Amino acid sequence: MAQSHIPPDTTPNAPQPTQEPGAGQEQKKRPGAFGADLNGWLQALAFALIFLLIVFTFFCRIIGVDGHSMDPTLNHKDMLLLQSIAYEPQQGDIVVLHKDFGDITTPIVKRVIALGGQTVEIDYDTSTVYVDGQPLEEDYILEPMVLPGSPYAQGTYWEVPEGSVFVMGDNRNNSSDSRDERLGPVDERYILGKAVATVLPFQHIGLID
Repeated sequence: MAQSHIPPDTTPNAPQPTQEPGAGQEQKKRPGAFGADLNGWLQALAFALIFLLIVFTFFCRIIGVDGHSMDPTLNHKDMLLLQSIAYEPQQGDIVVLHKDFGDITTPIVKRVIALGGQTVEIDYDTSTVYVDGQPLEEDYILEPMVLPGSPYAQGTYWEVPEGSVFVMGDNRNNSSDSRDERLGPVDERYILGKAVATVLPFQHIGLID
C-alpha cells in the first residue's frame, strides 16, 4: 500500500522583532539641555524672590519682640509676622507701632485696649480695666496691676480721640504704654501692623489669637 508523502514544513520562521538602535542604552541628553534646565530654575527662583519681596514690602513684614512687656503672651526675641495692608485696628488685637517717646525709639508690641471714641479707666485697687464703663475680662495678663512708679504714668482715666487707639502690654507692671503721658493714645498712623503669627523660634511658631 502506497504511503502518502508529507512534505517537510517549509513555513519560514516568524520574523524576529528588531531592536531600535540604541535601545537599552541610556540616551544622551542633547547638548545644552542642562544649561536650559538650570536657566529655567534660576528664572523660577528669581520670580519667587521678587514675589516674596513684594509681599513683605507691601502686605506684611516680620518684626522681633524686644523686651518682656508682652509676657506671657509673647516672649523676648520672638519674631512676628505682621498684617500691614488693609488693617483696621480692633479691640484685643496685638499690634506693632513705632512712635518715639521717652527713651524708646524702636517699634513696640502692645495690645489694643480701646478704640477712638471710647473711654478707659483703671482701678488699680482691683486691677481692673474699664472700657466705656464695662470691665474687661483679661485672662492674658501676667499678674495683677499696681500703680506704676513712673511720674509720667499716674493717670487712671483717658478719653481716646477718634483715629487713635489705647494700648497696653500684657505684662502691665513692666510695660511702657498708653498709660505713659508721653505716649498716651496712639494715632493709628503709627501702627505698623497687626501681629498674626509667631514665626521664630521654632518652639513658639503658631497663630496669634
